[in-house]
Amino acid sequence: MSRCRTLCVGLLLAVFVLPVAQADARRITFGERDLRQGMRGTDVRVLQGFLTKYGIRTSVDGQFGRNTRNNVRRWERTSSLPVDGVMTRNDAATLRGQVDPSSSNTLQAGAAPVAAPGPAATLGADGKAIAPAGAPPEVAAVIAAANEIVGKPYRYGGGHGDWNDSGYDCSGSESYALHGAGLVSRALNSSEFMSWGEPGEGQWITSYANSGHSYLVVAGLRFDTGYNNSSSSGPKWSDRMRPSDGYTARHPAGL
Repeated sequence: MSRCRTLCVGLLLAVFVLPVAQADARRITFGERDLRQGMRGTDVRVLQGFLTKYGIRTSVDGQFGRNTRNNVRRWERTSSLPVDGVMTRNDAATLRGQVDPSSSNTLQAGAAPVAAPGPAATLGADGKAIAPAGAPPEVAAVIAAANEIVGKPYRYGGGHGDWNDSGYDCSGSESYALHGAGLVSRALNSSEFMSWGEPGEGQWITSYANSGHSYLVVAGLRFDTGYNNSSSSGPKWSDRMRPSDGYTARHPAGL
């Protein structure tokens, strides 16, 4: 009986601990663990953004696949490092220093360096945003995530029960984009965005929110579900700003 009870308890712990560990892995910051093919998470997105910023264009999708491995190997060769396609913690510090000379290799792992304002993102013919060259990888990750839901319909409450939803409301859209860079761990409503992050406008990313609406401005483009986006009110990019009177401006630290 005792052995059976121990086995049952172990199985229950495995059921509850494994999903938590997997969820934590998705939010882990770049440099906290070695990265290799088959892994996924926010830190993989940041790696892909850093590789692109270094000059090795890499899709920012958060999945360490064959293409990302090959690009890591290319980076290793150009950096005179052992070529094995694995981004170790030490490699991460080296890459961070290469793409952001203002940061030190002694930075706390995953700490976001303060970014200088850069060129604005551009709006493609397909309605999706193109991150500017030199943008921080977190900015590229936010843009890539937002592009995934461009064209989805507006639906009140959409994006709050499930990240992959059939439609999105204003704060659900904003949350989805920010979640792409690990800047939020759950969908926030517009009132919660009024106290999210740091006060004031950011250098790259700014959230504008009041009790009834919220939207993002990322690298000079507005990601919103309304105000002259088009006849459709779903999540879209726009190069036209909207009056921000009555909105609380907040930004992620360092961005």
